[in-house]
Amino acid sequence: MSIVQLFLRLFLTICAGFLFSASAPLLAQGNAEEGPKHYYVSKNTGRGRIASKAQPAKDLGNIIALLKAGDVVHLAEGTYLSRGERGADEIKVPISLIGGYDPTFSTRDPWGEHKTIFSGTNHIEGLTTPRLHLNFHLSHKAYQGEVLIDGLIIDNGNRNRYMNEEKLAILRTANMRKEENATPGMPGIKINAAKNTQVIVRNCVLLNVASSQGVISVQIGENAQASINNNLIVNNTGNGIQAMTSWHPRDGKGLPTFHIFDNTILFCWKHDPVATYGGNCLKVDTDIQLLAENNVFGFGDFGGIDNIKKCKSITLKDNLLTGHRKYDYREWNTKMNIEEIEDESDLLSFETIGNVGYKIDINIDPEWANIYANRPEISRAEVDAKAVAVNSDANALRGMLGISLRANAVQLDSDVWLHHIELDDVIKTGLVKYEGKFGCELPEKSR
Repeated sequence: MSIVQLFLRLFLTICAGFLFSASAPLLAQGNAEEGPKHYYVSKNTGRGRIASKAQPAKDLGNIIALLKAGDVVHLAEGTYLSRGERGADEIKVPISLIGGYDPTFSTRDPWGEHKTIFSGTNHIEGLTTPRLHLNFHLSHKAYQGEVLIDGLIIDNGNRNRYMNEEKLAILRTANMRKEENATPGMPGIKINAAKNTQVIVRNCVLLNVASSQGVISVQIGENAQASINNNLIVNNTGNGIQAMTSWHPRDGKGLPTFHIFDNTILFCWKHDPVATYGGNCLKVDTDIQLLAENNVFGFGDFGGIDNIKKCKSITLKDNLLTGHRKYDYREWNTKMNIEEIEDESDLLSFETIGNVGYKIDINIDPEWANIYANRPEISRAEVDAKAVAVNSDANALRGMLGISLRANAVQLDSDVWLHHIELDDVIKTGLVKYEGKFGCELPEKSR
């Protein structure tokens, strides 16, 4: 190598080092991960889509398209109907929603002075979605952050179709001539998360939700965690809380975990007057680990805790179960009352202790309670007895093949079914823990 080539190589090396050192801060800045963005929403003072604290947006539905994974939305007091008053919000990225703020976003009182209420109307087509759906299990299959829902009130009363103005019974069918949609049969809060995600649902109130699933329905994946605590769930169909998973390992590893504690769940109706499903305070999936403690599970049309899917890792500690029609706990088809579960369960852990069952005094509107107590009860057996087989060629063939005959439709509707309850009456039931130990309590005001 000549002396000229040597000096040329040295010169190029120095120049390259200078360029790299000069550009390194720019490269680092360009690759730095942005932190979560905070958005602000106020029904009463919001306008536009800037969604800052000084200039909040008017509704969550108006800014959903702006949201990225990890963002946080703060919602002030008011009643939110979503974009176009459609009464449903679906968010396909993992975010957090925090409600209960005053108009200046300086204080929170989610069950008191600054209620953030998610509702809707019955006159929008396509009411087949949950009121709030965080649906990101496909777009973020291994999100390792936290998803928090805190301080929201879901009242589906105005989304439901009722039989009459007295709102004594919901209708599951639509009347398009009157532009009335069927009562939506979906959850109030539904979360579909994948592996590793940490889901928290707390300090929420849900009422008048006519779900066929969970009123709060959480499905998580491998090694994910869900904490559901201090929620008040009153007067809904379906299951108060439904703990589910999309992960079914052969070796039992990576099971998602649920911690369900300090919730009050009352008056869980079955799906409709003749249904054989719904009507439980808690329903448990197969491949999960679950600890439920210090909850109140009361007045299920079927039961308190439904483990029909045979979850093998379930612990119940210090829960109060009362007023259920068929069982306090069901394991497959074995129905048990509270005094029997520690002795007769094959699947509950040995740490299942301290669960009690006795009558409680509920601070609820006497008129609503009187209607509930005197509602007519329709059994499946009664419906089957009134069904008459149709005389048809198809039934003749079914008879020859030994297949059950098809009967004509029998309409047996109850004139009381999920009669409407007012929000203030619901909140009265959850202000303090029962016996100072069981259920939810009024969230503390915060700044």
